[in-house]
Amino acid sequence: MSYELNQLYDAVITGDNKTSHAITEQALAEGIDPMKLVNDHMMPAMDEVGRRFEMNEYYVPELLLSARAMKASMTLIRPLMIQCDIEPIGRVVAGTVKGDLHDIGKNLVAAMLEGGGFEVFDLGTDVAPEQFVEAAREHNADIVALSALLTTTMPSMKLTIDAFAAAGIRDRVKVFVGGAPVNQEFADEIGADAYRENAVSAVAHAKQCMGVST
Repeated sequence: MSYELNQLYDAVITGDNKTSHAITEQALAEGIDPMKLVNDHMMPAMDEVGRRFEMNEYYVPELLLSARAMKASMTLIRPLMIQCDIEPIGRVVAGTVKGDLHDIGKNLVAAMLEGGGFEVFDLGTDVAPEQFVEAAREHNADIVALSALLTTTMPSMKLTIDAFAAAGIRDRVKVFVGGAPVNQEFADEIGADAYRENAVSAVAHAKQCMGVST
């Protein structure tokens, strides 16, 4: 083996997506258990990235780079997990609500969730309430993550929650809301299950919802 597996940990922390992909590719080719890569190297790296963020040692650009490096590895690992029927921690449907085309925050949360061991179905931007409901049903989602950056699109969050209630599946999913104009008071007002101000705390709370200690 022309590398050490702990280099995968370092690649994720430093946001080196080319190295993380190359190490993962070679390790899998040599028969290394994909879940060993995830559990022993990649998830601990993302935990460390989260710690650095909370300590103000890392900021959003560094989070995005680390999430990209994690995703580069997961593109190789995810198909193997599916083949082996390895269950993720949980399934998340994520999207920016109807009328809003901003996606940086949503992309970061989605990437961090995937780095934390969740299977994420990213619906993109300008997502109608009915699309969220349909995707949650199709993918048997545990969590629905709604993002909004504009105050004018915040009402779409409530419309989406109402759509889940109308469809009779509101009690099956936890609805997370976030975005620059969103706060805890608004989340309570619209009946969301959780509000978190950043991607790191969102992942930690999602794990708690799934009964995973952080």
